[in-house]
Amino acid sequence: MDSSGLLIALPLAAGVIALVFAALMAKRVVGAEAGNERMTEIGDAIREGASAFLRREYLALLPLVVIVTIVLGVLDYTLFTHEIGAPATAISYLVGTICSGLAGFVGMNVAVRANVRTAAAAMRGLNPALRVAFSSGSVMGVTVVGIGLLGVSILYLIFQDISAVAGFGFGASSIALFARVGGGIFTKAADVGSDLVGKVEAGIPEDDPRNPGVIADNVGDNVGDVAGMGADLFESYVGSIISAVALVGAGTLFAMQDADKVQALFPMLLAGAGIIAAILGTFVVRSGEQADFEKLLWALRYGIFAAGGLLIIFAAILTVTITQEWSWFGCVVAGLVAGTIIGLATEYYTSYSYNPTKRVSESSQTGAATVIISGIATGMLSTLVPVICISVAILLAYWFAGFYGVALAGVGLLSTLGITLATDAYGPVADNAGGIAEQAQLDPQVRELTDALDALGNTTAATGKGFAIGSAALTSLALLAAYAVSAELITLGDDGRLTSGGAGINLLDPRILVGVVIGAMLPFIFSAMTMQAVGRAAQGIVDEVRRQFREIPGLMEGNARPDSARCVDISTRGALREMILPGVMAVVAPLATGFILGQAALGGLLIGAIAAGFMLAIMMASAGGTWDNAKKYVELGNFGGKGSDAHKAAVEGDVVGDPFKDTSGPSLNILLKLMAIVSLVFAPVFGSGLIALG
Repeated sequence: MDSSGLLIALPLAAGVIALVFAALMAKRVVGAEAGNERMTEIGDAIREGASAFLRREYLALLPLVVIVTIVLGVLDYTLFTHEIGAPATAISYLVGTICSGLAGFVGMNVAVRANVRTAAAAMRGLNPALRVAFSSGSVMGVTVVGIGLLGVSILYLIFQDISAVAGFGFGASSIALFARVGGGIFTKAADVGSDLVGKVEAGIPEDDPRNPGVIADNVGDNVGDVAGMGADLFESYVGSIISAVALVGAGTLFAMQDADKVQALFPMLLAGAGIIAAILGTFVVRSGEQADFEKLLWALRYGIFAAGGLLIIFAAILTVTITQEWSWFGCVVAGLVAGTIIGLATEYYTSYSYNPTKRVSESSQTGAATVIISGIATGMLSTLVPVICISVAILLAYWFAGFYGVALAGVGLLSTLGITLATDAYGPVADNAGGIAEQAQLDPQVRELTDALDALGNTTAATGKGFAIGSAALTSLALLAAYAVSAELITLGDDGRLTSGGAGINLLDPRILVGVVIGAMLPFIFSAMTMQAVGRAAQGIVDEVRRQFREIPGLMEGNARPDSARCVDISTRGALREMILPGVMAVVAPLATGFILGQAALGGLLIGAIAAGFMLAIMMASAGGTWDNAKKYVELGNFGGKGSDAHKAAVEGDVVGDPFKDTSGPSLNILLKLMAIVSLVFAPVFGSGLIALG
């Protein structure tokens, strides 16, 4: 075995370690006490609803997967060129779809078992509840990175061709978009519908067992914020690795010079080091028994910071022993630091510990309109720091190692995803645990503890979204460069920097300018589609909850049980129906632009989409997060507390923010990368376009 064979064995080993660790964490979660019979009954209803939705979603996507696989297989034998005779791109695409779905499926199946166990653990104290919830999140985080790294490494080892492995990223991104959009529509339709009728109209508490939409809301937390988010960050992770390897060249691995082999394998080595750092970081997360927000936040921060510090040490070791390229090390540090600052800035704008969210909460005293105005303004302001950070990271990384360095910065930013995602994925588990505690009528102190974990989960979720959106900008830019090289629009030197040659992307060319404008428009159209979808699906829940309150005798008095299964079915059918058009648009738009306006105009479309989509995604994620936590700040007893007019106004702001932060906003980062990787995969197909000017 030559040196490249030894090097690729390291990320393969790291991927296996990740899956073994995930299995051990899952065993710990499932082995925890599940609580009393009523808690188990509620937990079973949530699990059954989530499993049914995921099964129906995957079945709905099966025809699309089959069609795309066949198309790619035909192109493999006609236009695409691979060193190996098999339909490599089609196979990689199919494997990518399976792995993406599997990552979300595993995480969700552990989460729906962890929720009731977290509630039971909260009966013993805060730290036991945190450990169960965080262990569940760790399963999600480590499974995503383990499957992702194994998938890329094994396919690269088999096909030895990154142009084929790009199909893996295409498969991951396409499933992720539908999973994120479909899950996001489900969870926010159920959340919005149950909150509007239950909390605002009927004046009953959140997660009240009399509310027919509560179980659907709990199911939505799992299919949207766990399965959907897992598929989302799975494609982000593999996309960052693929973008870096794609910029090394399209040659086969074992035909490369030794230096090129190391350059092609370094992103995978770095990702493997990040897995080990993330696993070690999970052992740092501990909490005391006092439900103090700051202490809980620092408990999670210590784990993330420890993992980041270990990654820097491991990257330095890789540099000394294997690469001797300190410029690459600089790119990794630039990406990691940028991601950390973006996370902290997002936390500043969304946590009720700081002034921006407190001001949004204060505005609730004058009604819902001022809450919405204040939240949108806060979301817009929140774009400043991430843009500066990403801009500095891009410039530094390009200075260090050209576009390859930019891609490495994206890999560095996401290398510790195993623990970053764990701090994000534990939030829905804590939220579900609070709902179970309320519905099972446990001691109010149990709900206080789960609420403390849930409030922290909102902040870490917003931080995770900021992290993912920042990585999307770096990865999309690297994929854009890879596409431009593949389409012969630009040429890169051995240092990864632009050189003379190639057709170029002249922004004053009318076709390219049209591409830029269309690209800038697409994130807005996509967001409008997904938000309207949430509104339509939520209306069905509103009508059903109102009907049950009106027609089921004794329901409001607590003498009858609601028909929760009906609400789950309405949300499922609405989500599956509404997710198709936005997902199809993400694939059709770059293909249509490439065929009609040509390769260069498609480059312009990607530029416009990255610029507009990055801004819009940050704004929506931060605005939604600040509205959510502004509501929770009122519920702590500020400005009149629960039941006050200020609380009703804050709830309405939160209802507006739900599709912002959990459907449209996080889906945008997948949109950017999916369009870029579709362009990269189909680059050999596009010509100069059907429309010629002059």
